[in-house]
Amino acid sequence: MDRTLVNAKKNPVSAAAETIAEKVKDLAHPGNEIPGAPGPVPPPVDEPTEPTGPLPPKPDQRGPDTYSPTGQPTGADQADVAQTGERLTTAQGARLYDTDHSLKAGPRGPVLLQDHHLREKITHFDHERIPERVVHARGAAAHGVFQGYGAAEGICKAAFLGKDVETPVFVRFSTVLGSRGSADTVRDTRGFATKFYTSEGVFDLVGNNIPVFFIQDAIKFPDVIHAGKPHPDREIPQAQSAHDTFWDFVTLHTEATHHTLWNMSDRGIPRSYRMMEGFGVHTFRLVNAAGATTLVKFHWKPKLGVHSQVWEEAQITAGMDPDFHRRDLADAIEAGAFPQWELGVQTFPDTEDQMFQGIDLLDPTKIVPEELAPVQPIGLLTLNANPSNYFAETEQVAFHVGHLVPGIDVTNDPLLQGRLFSYVDTQLTRLGGPNFAQLPINRTHAPVNDMLRDGMHQTAVHRGVAPYRPNSLDGGCPFLAGADTGAYIEVPVEVPAAHKVREAAASFDDHYTQPRLFWLSMSPTEREHIVAAYTFELNKCYETAIKERALRTLANIDAELCAQVATGLGLPAPAATVAPADPQPSPALSQLGGRWPLDGRIVGIVTAGDQDLSGVRSARQAVLDAGMVPLVIAPTGGRLDEDGDPVAVQRTFATARSTEFDAVLVAGVPVPGADAYGARDAKVDDGVAVATGIDPRVLVLLTEAYRHGKALGAWADGVDALTAAGIAPDAPGVVAASDADSALEGVTGLLAQHRAWDRFPPAVRPAV
Repeated sequence: MDRTLVNAKKNPVSAAAETIAEKVKDLAHPGNEIPGAPGPVPPPVDEPTEPTGPLPPKPDQRGPDTYSPTGQPTGADQADVAQTGERLTTAQGARLYDTDHSLKAGPRGPVLLQDHHLREKITHFDHERIPERVVHARGAAAHGVFQGYGAAEGICKAAFLGKDVETPVFVRFSTVLGSRGSADTVRDTRGFATKFYTSEGVFDLVGNNIPVFFIQDAIKFPDVIHAGKPHPDREIPQAQSAHDTFWDFVTLHTEATHHTLWNMSDRGIPRSYRMMEGFGVHTFRLVNAAGATTLVKFHWKPKLGVHSQVWEEAQITAGMDPDFHRRDLADAIEAGAFPQWELGVQTFPDTEDQMFQGIDLLDPTKIVPEELAPVQPIGLLTLNANPSNYFAETEQVAFHVGHLVPGIDVTNDPLLQGRLFSYVDTQLTRLGGPNFAQLPINRTHAPVNDMLRDGMHQTAVHRGVAPYRPNSLDGGCPFLAGADTGAYIEVPVEVPAAHKVREAAASFDDHYTQPRLFWLSMSPTEREHIVAAYTFELNKCYETAIKERALRTLANIDAELCAQVATGLGLPAPAATVAPADPQPSPALSQLGGRWPLDGRIVGIVTAGDQDLSGVRSARQAVLDAGMVPLVIAPTGGRLDEDGDPVAVQRTFATARSTEFDAVLVAGVPVPGADAYGARDAKVDDGVAVATGIDPRVLVLLTEAYRHGKALGAWADGVDALTAAGIAPDAPGVVAASDADSALEGVTGLLAQHRAWDRFPPAVRPAV
């Protein structure tokens, strides 16, 4: 059976997207109905013996576009820059007859120094890792295309924002604190970095999923990262902020309060990169064709809406599948459910004070509520291809906030100013020298004539004898460009006369008004999650003094927030030290209340293996038709009804866990499998299996999914499984139906709002 293309009816926004979709159809992987197959064709059971060249990449994959180190299109097929040939060779192309045995003085003798193949192979292995990023080390990435709407042409002359202009992009998502080996679903800030390969040069928009940052000045960046990283004496905890050094720093630097509150909200644990907002954080200056300037903040708005995991779900996911987010991104692209975001801008007059309605636009710990400055869409980003090599692309991609194109300039935000220095310095260390821009994933698609020469890893073969200017020996080339020939010209902003000082503007001093704005903008459910997050994190701290200091900070945000966290810590709630502000809430900050597309959602279908397979087939096909991914869960792997119309099993009762699914359907009564006993699987309670006649692992899956607010559906005898799990068929977010189609229809309606939040009404408490 050929793989079914999930979401095949989706209309890609570019020719590139359509090409990828066609390839998925043309190069099917027989026997696999869901994304995740390791290679483009199924492997044989026995080791192949007939020589063949390298297989093509999977249909969902592609590498960097083939440009020369100097930005010239080579016209080469991507296969031409990959490994070729049927036979194993050395790095110099000499064919090898053996790679399993070192060259020795006799079968039992010592290894000879002259074994050049051994030395080459081991030496390269010893050096095939580069230093990981200090921050944003764990990442996932994809290729895509950005299509300009033309809506920004009045404020920005950048060519890639023009109407219907399509620009190749490479996007890398990441966590900040963890190492490359950490889990995806930890509570952390996420990076959202986009490299635009524009006709005028590379533009990097290097942002986060949170619009504000911990600090106001880049000089404190080493401090906040040292505080958030594992303690230097024990190198624990990994990828967590729930420890003393982090909370010591952020409670002593109260400018961190706003970002910390965002991180303690559901924003700190996204459901998927596909359902995550992105922000440029800083205020940038745009320039139009007439030279007029506008200040802006950049926003990425996901087409699927903003959605998060609940905390217990995130913890279970980290253990069950630490690669959850990167797998979700890659599988969605392979399935044809291409993730999309709209790029939007908030615009502000470029006034001398660079303030907007009392908000300092140069303070990276402040937002401008969307109700005051609406986000105006200016283009669409579609990710339509997975990398073909993680190291060459995702690991070696080098972003820099100073990679700008005509029409986009920086401001005097002190955090942004420091980043302009830091990124180049980092790439020199990680990527071995000044020529990191020549790595294929970093190469510009615009012509390059930079007069830069030599250095480690120089792969361009420069000509001419005069890499300086002015010159006459090379005919005067390269010549300078003017504004009329596309030169990048910094905006001539007047710098006021001032003394040299190590100070911040007085407008940077308010650290509590905007955190209170965020708190007041949350729904009751989201507030409960924030209380739980602060309580968990601070209870992980050893020092009581740090907990008390954190409560003082919370008291200045909101009395109820402080009181509830204090109760969880077993400490008294202090009084506020500043008068609480009274900002107008911003509904745009809440993640709840909307309805969103279902593209790429995962629906688990639990079956006993032989009960109502016609219903299972019908539900599975309907899930596919809705642009979602069905995963059939049965007692064992393989295929159901092998002699009839086979149904492939993707998960077993032993391998399935609720965290993987957005919704679960139950067909029939899933009786205990042959491996359902405690010595084999700790989730099995033998007494429960006997008492209910249902596999206890299915009951665990259902109760977890219910506890996490996920949609549940069952039809016919499957309703008995819900009842055995203690779930009422008429409970919020639960659909009990007579047939598969009705059950799925009800569940589909629930999925559009992400979760059944009304399943857990917040507690009613007396006023504080």
